[in-house]
Amino acid sequence: NLREAGEAIVGAGKEFHAGLVYSPGQTDAGQALVEQAKELGELGANRALIHDPTGGLEPHQSGELVAQIAEASGLPVGFYCQGAAGMGLADSLEAARAGADLIACALYPLALSLHRVAGESLASALAGMGMGTGVDVARLWEASDLVDEHLEDVPIAPLAPRLSVRAAEYDLPAGLVGALDGQLRSHSADDRLLEVLDELTLIRREAGWPPLAAPIGQILASQALIHVLSARRYGTVVDEFRSLVQGRYGKTPSPIDPTVARAVALLSDGLPLDEDPPSAEDVRAEAKGLAASEEELVLIALFGAEAEALLHSIRARHSRDDSLAEGVDQTRAERIRELVRIVQESGVAEVEIEDDGMRVSVRRADAPTPLQLVAPLAEEEPGELPILPAAALAASRIESPMVGIFYRAPEPGSPPFVEVGDVVAAGQTLCLLEAMKLFNELQAENAGRVTAIHVENGQVVEFGQLLFELEPIASPPVF
Repeated sequence: NLREAGEAIVGAGKEFHAGLVYSPGQTDAGQALVEQAKELGELGANRALIHDPTGGLEPHQSGELVAQIAEASGLPVGFYCQGAAGMGLADSLEAARAGADLIACALYPLALSLHRVAGESLASALAGMGMGTGVDVARLWEASDLVDEHLEDVPIAPLAPRLSVRAAEYDLPAGLVGALDGQLRSHSADDRLLEVLDELTLIRREAGWPPLAAPIGQILASQALIHVLSARRYGTVVDEFRSLVQGRYGKTPSPIDPTVARAVALLSDGLPLDEDPPSAEDVRAEAKGLAASEEELVLIALFGAEAEALLHSIRARHSRDDSLAEGVDQTRAERIRELVRIVQESGVAEVEIEDDGMRVSVRRADAPTPLQLVAPLAEEEPGELPILPAAALAASRIESPMVGIFYRAPEPGSPPFVEVGDVVAAGQTLCLLEAMKLFNELQAENAGRVTAIHVENGQVVEFGQLLFELEPIASPPVF
């Protein structure tokens, strides 16, 4: 996986530090890295850099691994450790004792919040061991004070303690556990975190114990999330996981479970991914002007015909007048509107007309009694749907079903789906909510008149946030 990148770095006259990611879980994880280290010289690497993204290495293992990789590669060895388990400093000291000459660290305020090794503590400890670094610790503390001034009292710890504990317990990157918790909260399933972490561990074993450095950790986490929320294993497989199983990300440390490989092959019709993915120009040409933004172009590239159908639907629905005439020519649509108007204004229960091969029946659904629902005809404005009294039904509150970005129109420059004062039918689109570059239509559950819109176009909304208020109306005629 590093060959092309290594050649480009060496060709540019720069130093090439080849990373070897430690993958806890498998029994021979360290030996697998030693075997890989033997090939680094051929790639033109100047240094081997051991990366432990979960803090899974214990101190004695860190020292042994540094010595073994230095011997196998014949290169200087660096060490980068992070993780919620709290062994980063001890690991770094043992790595230095074994010969590591480059150790990653961070200033104290950042190290404390991001589960890194603090440079102040590391430099002081190394000096006490007779391994002076030449770093002025006092200057590091001055830099920490400067960072502190900007942070002030803002809490920057990315995780609650309960999440840090889970990250250490399951040997997972702390940020990955935090991201999973956020996704589960958006689905109102935050009580299922342990299920997802157990499933993630199982998937990782089935996928050959790949290391959890980005993006592999995120791929496995996405697959685990789908399994738990859908209550079905490998019923749906994300494209990146399919690529991982097919070897597009390189060879995994252990063999992939044959059952999982077969399930992935069946879901992809046994066909591997194209070796040469289409370029942006190819996708843009195939879209034929349908994509109005780079994001929509990416949707078409990822989901093909499904994304095109979605975008066509969104474009069509911005005109509310077209919904009544869908599948009917404009002349017939006008006739249907006229029938609806007659039913609304006359109070009759049903009208049926047959003309030129077209038969249309328009009737009131669950027509209410005049004394309960409608004002006297003399006071009713033509074309207006009767309003229910306040005692009959409460106002309808439309809340966001997810965390996302609120859009009032199908695309920039298009009219909004609804305005305050509009009468909407059940199932009519009110807005779009964008989450992870996917656009979701939010539809009205019941008919009503829009009395308030509580958010602005392009605003980020939270789960359960109030978006619209609808005033109930009598059921509109159906045909």
